[in-house]
Amino acid sequence: MRERILDSENGGVPLTEINTLVIGSGAAGLNAAVQLHRQGVEDVLILTEGLNKGTSINTGSDKQTYYKLSLCGDESDSPKSMARDFFNGGGMHGDLALVEASGSVRAFSHLVQLGVPFPQDAFGQFIGYKTDHDPRRRATSVGPYTSREMCLALIREVKRMQIPVRENLTVVELAVAGEDGGRRAAGAIAVDSEGKFHAFLADNIIFATGGPGGLYEASVYPSVHTGGIGLALLAGAKARNLPDSQYGLASTKFRWNVSGTYMQALPRFISTNREGEDRREFLREYCESPGEMNSLVFLKGYQWPFDPRKINGSSLIDLLVYLETVEKSRRVWLDYRTDPNDLSFAQLSDEAREYLEKSGATQATPLARLQHMNPGAVELYREHGIDLSSEIMEIAVCGQHNNGGLAGNRWYESENISHLFPVGEVNGSHGVYRPGGAALNAGQVGGFRAAEYIAHRHAKPSAGISLLENALRESLCNVFSWREKCRLSPHDWRQECKEFRQRMSRAGAQIRSEKLLRQAVAEAREQWRRLGTEGCRAENAAEWAEVFTTRQLCYAHLVYLEALLFFVASGVGSRGSALTLHETGEPLHRLLGQNWKAKKEDESFREKVLETVFADGDFRHEWIQRRPLPETESWFETDWAVYREGRVYD
Repeated sequence: MRERILDSENGGVPLTEINTLVIGSGAAGLNAAVQLHRQGVEDVLILTEGLNKGTSINTGSDKQTYYKLSLCGDESDSPKSMARDFFNGGGMHGDLALVEASGSVRAFSHLVQLGVPFPQDAFGQFIGYKTDHDPRRRATSVGPYTSREMCLALIREVKRMQIPVRENLTVVELAVAGEDGGRRAAGAIAVDSEGKFHAFLADNIIFATGGPGGLYEASVYPSVHTGGIGLALLAGAKARNLPDSQYGLASTKFRWNVSGTYMQALPRFISTNREGEDRREFLREYCESPGEMNSLVFLKGYQWPFDPRKINGSSLIDLLVYLETVEKSRRVWLDYRTDPNDLSFAQLSDEAREYLEKSGATQATPLARLQHMNPGAVELYREHGIDLSSEIMEIAVCGQHNNGGLAGNRWYESENISHLFPVGEVNGSHGVYRPGGAALNAGQVGGFRAAEYIAHRHAKPSAGISLLENALRESLCNVFSWREKCRLSPHDWRQECKEFRQRMSRAGAQIRSEKLLRQAVAEAREQWRRLGTEGCRAENAAEWAEVFTTRQLCYAHLVYLEALLFFVASGVGSRGSALTLHETGEPLHRLLGQNWKAKKEDESFREKVLETVFADGDFRHEWIQRRPLPETESWFETDWAVYREGRVYD
């Protein structure tokens, strides 16, 4: 690492030269830095807004899942079998499925070595359970904070290795240079909490900025995490499967998924007006009996993501919450203090009744049942200022995870910007349906793959300093030019964020229609034009990070909406965690209006992936045939030769 001052028209800017810059400090980025160091690439720097910020260290669920190859019992499993289950979810390239399956044991074992307390039995077998879209017992967990435990273990290792970390820096632009007819990463510009800018010249960039947490008004991403995919999109990076996201019920005061036992305890769903008055239980009118209603709530526990295939089952709950909060502009709450009206265990479905009886969870209130089954779930909210014994808890259907993201190859290098390696949720390796916990595995595997490729192909400088520095100077000029527009801007960045977040929750979340998306795209284009020409103001030096974050998020929301409109107009229909409304579709429920008709999924699109890129002055979207699962001979002598000669990195 080398330090100097980069001359510019705006005064000297501190410049750091580094072989590999890691942007982001979630579980994926931290592991990438550790693996680089272990592979002999020690000229590494982690750049982050804060080690205690981001999704990985601040989120979890009732029982946060990590997905890996089965390591218990006599149930047969193999990387190819696991890859096939990834692939069968649709919309995922076969080679990426095999990579994430093959690397799962290596990534999992590394976390165990670092001290993450994944449970094992008396014989050393790592016990597992079935998660959603999982035909085997591949899932494991250390409790609500699995990803936090991963981060804490990795942070300890980063400190032990003395890998440098710079906190309180927000990246505002990626620098990209032209090279050999293509484009390559050159570095990044960041701003600190005092409004001062810093330049980083890097031969490689590990881009680990997480999911698009700042795009939605109704979001379960932690408020400290906004995501940075807009930075790469502004640089022209290709994206994949942006419309495929997950949505589900979550609390809004403290952002947390209300999955698992939060639903299996059978809380009372209450709707109020905006002032918190006019309380009523609203689910009952859409169900034949109290038993049916409460059985659907129970199922919502382990069928947590909204799924249009379950619209006449557990996902009816999500839809009704959406109707109350969005269509009727009311508020929805969970009440754990008293049972839903007319609750009778005898009227529950056999599945719900037997589960609660076997769990000994037949107490007189939802809170007592929750306390019995999962006392940590109650304490979790108490730690965040919510006492379920004395207050109701507000919820909404929230954005939770993007299965899509940037397009990377099997070494997690961007498909159209070399030396840029998106890892973690920002990488769109997943398809339509993924097993729960597969994202944590993918982030860890991505760190291994990117680090290994950099160590064998990009450990030494691959471009002249002048090429990278010129690109960095150009980026710096762009940043300063937009900053000058912001100094005179009449627009408040808070209002700009509020505008695009409301638009995304209204048109770009779990309920979609072509008409609504066309209107949203037009509005998004206008907001982006206005922001580009007029900027948005910072009230003080500390707000420059927020102002530039608003810029990249606004662009990201435009790209997402453009991709969503193309997706819906292509006729894909309702799939994954989103419902597509169409006037010729199938009626959703006998008590819903004529506007609530869903377009059935065209499953032929599961054999394709959607690519999105900005090129030649406009967005280009294309459905491409997904790559099949690789047919590997796995003959030791020949594969060993390929490995010895380094041809695996070709």
